[in-house]
Amino acid sequence: MSIDAARQLVRKAGLRATPARLLVMQCLAGSSRPLSHLEVCEQIGDRGFDPSTIYRSLTELSEAGVLARLDVDSTRRFEYLSDEAQSGEHPHFLCVDCGKMACLEGYSFRLTPRKSASAPVGEITQVLVKGHCVECK
Repeated sequence: MSIDAARQLVRKAGLRATPARLLVMQCLAGSSRPLSHLEVCEQIGDRGFDPSTIYRSLTELSEAGVLARLDVDSTRRFEYLSDEAQSGEHPHFLCVDCGKMACLEGYSFRLTPRKSASAPVGEITQVLVKGHCVECK
């Protein structure tokens, strides 16, 4: 993602296009999987932004709807909401050994209640599949 595209998305969300927000946007847009705060810090921390500034940027961008926030286990992860991602939720895979998360693009899941199912559980907003990744298997 170019800096101009990041600036446009951040401003469209009603936020100021600060250097930290733009760098966070570029980092997540260039990632093929959701990243934790620590992973984002590892990738862009050498650019002069402290971890609290990066965390604030992640939080503000997710609250503005530009990033998705995934709360899995005790780790909060963030991912860029591309046009494809905004058109529908996609499932994620979490390795139970190493903790890496991956988007399962190209996969779809359909949950269909059995006739004997009682009252609906509510709105399902995320599908998470856990297992062992290729590296840990």
